[in-house]
Amino acid sequence: MSFHVIVPARLASSRLPEKPLADIGGLPMVVRVAQAAQRSGAEQVVVACDHPRIQAACAQHGVPALLTRADHPSGSDRLAEAVGLLGLADDALVVNVQGDEPLIDPAMVRDCAQLLAARPDCAMATVAHAIDDLAEFRNPNVVKLVCDRQQRALYFSRACIPWWRDGPEPAAIGPEAVVLRHDGLYAYRAGFLRRFPALEPSPLERAESLEQLRVLWHGERIAVHISPQRPGPGVDTPEDLVRVRQAFA
Repeated sequence: MSFHVIVPARLASSRLPEKPLADIGGLPMVVRVAQAAQRSGAEQVVVACDHPRIQAACAQHGVPALLTRADHPSGSDRLAEAVGLLGLADDALVVNVQGDEPLIDPAMVRDCAQLLAARPDCAMATVAHAIDDLAEFRNPNVVKLVCDRQQRALYFSRACIPWWRDGPEPAAIGPEAVVLRHDGLYAYRAGFLRRFPALEPSPLERAESLEQLRVLWHGERIAVHISPQRPGPGVDTPEDLVRVRQAFA
């Protein structure tokens, strides 16, 4: 199986300025992410960035990088431009590895790509893991999802889903059903990525601020790989950066 990894990277960040260039053990964070992705067995790993400084930092460490437009509204739009610049065939598999996930497990990247390769009925694949903590289940910053019997996503939400009508809330956490947390790792077919920017945004997407709901709203299917483990922590805040630096140290 052949697949490509594209790492979208945007210089501006409200909570952590110039996040892709943050030093982690002597290397910029975006370079750490690309190096982890390279261990997944991808045919190529390319950073799609919005600023020459990111491109220069990648070049300094031997990481291919494309300069894309600075006004993309989402990472998927940036990937769509990168797919065009790379000239990928419509049936090529593309994995989106977020540029703030330096501890991403290479095996999880590969598993996501393999799932999409095995599911011709789906335009995308993504990853989830079981929630075993009630506070995490209640947290609106934690995106939950529910699947059909063929492990295709039915819905993603910041709300508590599924909800147990006849039992206490903790019944949602346990052996009766797997409550899933969505991990922001996606695999796409390149042809679908090319179409994505032209799809009308969904009212559900606006309400939940979840881009993947646009895909479901337009009738496309998303296969879900349920991972037995959690991904490594991402970097959204200065405190997250301290924790990740400690992990590398």
